[in-house]
Amino acid sequence: MKALLMAAGMSAVLVGAAADAQQIAPASILPPPQIQQKPADTGGLTGSVSDDSAWVDLGIDIPSFATPADVPTQASAGGTAALGRAIADVITADLKNNGLFKPIGPAKLPAIGMGDVTQPDFPGWSSRGAEMLVHGSVRAGSDGSLMVSCYLYDVRLQQQLTKAAWTFTAGDWRRAAHKCSDVIYSRLSGESPFFDSRIAYIAETGPKDHRMKRLAIMDSDGANHRFITTGQAMALTPRFSPDYKKILYLSYLNGRPRIYIYDIASSSQRLVAETGNPTFAPRWSPDGKWILYSMAVAGNTNIYRISASGGSSQKLTDTPGINVGGSYSPDGNRIVFESDRGGSQQIYVMNADGSNQHRISFFGGKAATPEWSPRGDQIAFTRIGGGGFGIAVTDPNGSGARTLTHGWQDEAPTWAPNGRIIQFFRSERGAAGRSSLWQVDLTGSHERRLPTPVDGSDPSWGPIRQ
Repeated sequence: MKALLMAAGMSAVLVGAAADAQQIAPASILPPPQIQQKPADTGGLTGSVSDDSAWVDLGIDIPSFATPADVPTQASAGGTAALGRAIADVITADLKNNGLFKPIGPAKLPAIGMGDVTQPDFPGWSSRGAEMLVHGSVRAGSDGSLMVSCYLYDVRLQQQLTKAAWTFTAGDWRRAAHKCSDVIYSRLSGESPFFDSRIAYIAETGPKDHRMKRLAIMDSDGANHRFITTGQAMALTPRFSPDYKKILYLSYLNGRPRIYIYDIASSSQRLVAETGNPTFAPRWSPDGKWILYSMAVAGNTNIYRISASGGSSQKLTDTPGINVGGSYSPDGNRIVFESDRGGSQQIYVMNADGSNQHRISFFGGKAATPEWSPRGDQIAFTRIGGGGFGIAVTDPNGSGARTLTHGWQDEAPTWAPNGRIIQFFRSERGAAGRSSLWQVDLTGSHERRLPTPVDGSDPSWGPIRQ
């Protein structure tokens, strides 16, 4: 079992301290496309569903999106007919994998024509048991772009609940599917969406005692995976910037820890700080102006704040022992962190300037790697006890603690943009030390492994894409 957590992999950092200079992988990440969205139609509704059980019982049929003609495209899925099927498949998987719905995808449904998109055969779909119906279309533009429309209908009321449309490049067709999933999810649940988002994580390969750790990025469902760094130096603890344009991460370079900001659009990186001491877990402030990090000096580890543009740092904690893992509240006024100042790892909260430091975890066992929900109403953390690590949540005042997973070693939670789902990584027993990315919802009832091409750790779920 890992020695914990106190610095999100402190012991692993020291193993790779002599790594060569960090290199950026040649594959670049394109900036988000310009998406044109039509205003949603908010008329004709049955009311938002607020009970999870009602969501699961909701029958949602999603046939292949129609197309006026099967036109070849530059999309990986093929022509517009194949794209219509692929988009419906992605939407089906999105709604199914979040654990709240049981949609039926195009493989089990009849095809629709262009006329059906805006005038569904409600009696026919009702006879199949559908309660909600998703229709859409795919058209190819003369400039190579693709236009996708998405409609959500209430079959019983025979009414349109919402609609939207987007124009995008052929290479980015999956975003239209995720955008449609977001529209459906928001309309039915009344909550903020999260499907059109990205995840950064540390891709791990090699034996347990000599792991290569590369920074990688992918869509929220694991698609469009890319390695960003080459692995010549160890990368750790990535975090998306609030504006989604950059990734903050820690790199150990020739035995020296460095905090970098990677610019997604230009595929370049900028050095923020080289501390000269063991450094851990850099984190953004909500406005993107500040970076928290932890640094060990003379046997004690404390939390510091530095401007995102660099410069001198400010010490926020100053106690014997280890203080690490700061995470801002969404309003930027408070910071949650872990500390062993009382004899064991526990969760503490302080004001953004370091004042009013106080412990909030009094629920037994140890607690580590706290992360504030983007909604501000919960703090996720790693709960340690009973021979294992699990993912848990608590109210910001320390009340209402609940354990969501009970793995041998589940750790490092990160929130979906809407604050409803938590991602974490799970390590296996044994000499191989394999690790993988998982998700769990706030009920603790729906766990799901996220596909990655190699082992994964230290996930970071970015904000919704615009």
